[in-house]
Amino acid sequence: MALLEVSHLKKYFQVSSGILHAVDDVSFTLEQGKTLGVVGESGCGKSTLGKTIILLTDPTAGTVLFDAVDVAAYSSKEFKKVRPNMQMIFQDPFASLDPRKTVTELIAEPMKIYKTGSKAEIYQRVKTLMDTVQLAERFQNSYPHELDGGRRQRIGIARALALRPKFIVCDEPVSALDVSIQAQVLNLLQDLQKDLGLTYMFITHDMSVVKHISDDIIVMYLGQIVEKSPAKELFTKQYHPYTQALLSAIPVPSLHNRREKIVIKGELSSPINPENRCRFAGRCAYCTEGCKTKPAPKLVEVSPNHFVACHRSAELVDKLNKNN
Repeated sequence: MALLEVSHLKKYFQVSSGILHAVDDVSFTLEQGKTLGVVGESGCGKSTLGKTIILLTDPTAGTVLFDAVDVAAYSSKEFKKVRPNMQMIFQDPFASLDPRKTVTELIAEPMKIYKTGSKAEIYQRVKTLMDTVQLAERFQNSYPHELDGGRRQRIGIARALALRPKFIVCDEPVSALDVSIQAQVLNLLQDLQKDLGLTYMFITHDMSVVKHISDDIIVMYLGQIVEKSPAKELFTKQYHPYTQALLSAIPVPSLHNRREKIVIKGELSSPINPENRCRFAGRCAYCTEGCKTKPAPKLVEVSPNHFVACHRSAELVDKLNKNN
């Protein structure tokens, strides 16, 4: 059963030179207990998508069905009842934590706001959460600046879990951490998902990380989804030229099986007042005159649960299948 159904979601910002299309007509579903990876280069709208889904920023248009209820239509007061079920882990734990509060106060804060129990019950829950995220009890009265990045991110995870959510947006939760710490946090998130039945939307620009943690992956380019696929299949068959270029940049630890790197050339088109055409056309090696004049391509299913938004998707699918 789908826990989350996003349909034609849009988020536009008014800027001095026009309207910036940060998220533009995005649709997908996410099953209970699964992880959806969201990838793309910086500025493609990944974080804005996550914040819009959990209403940290109001959507311009579209629907967000959470447990079959359109929360995008809720007022701030109405959404407060849903907020405990939809939480977020932020990219920079140091920036998202109040430096004036101790670890205990930081984790307890959401429970105090929602009055989930007595003072004693809340602080017992804090101890349980610290144990859950493997944060030693001796750090109870420490401040964020006294801890390393990995421990600060564990505080962020504990805060997100405090209200027992069903769905968590993980906004590049390991990008600011050392590689060894990244692995620990990723394993912790997977263990928590298994134990608590959590559903994740995992935002990242690191393809190796998203491969490790995701069930399905969507690839975004300038506010739109260009490809959506099961995670395992995406790393063997990429049909959109942009996805092919992204995956070609992943280092291969082998002297004998070197991957040919695809270099994207050309100017990045502006997300401000974009024309209704393929936004990748100016940088695409497969672009034809028709690609530049036709309306923007829609997502088309090219194999079971594998969708691509490209005017030449049929040709690219045939070409890739012949090569394989």
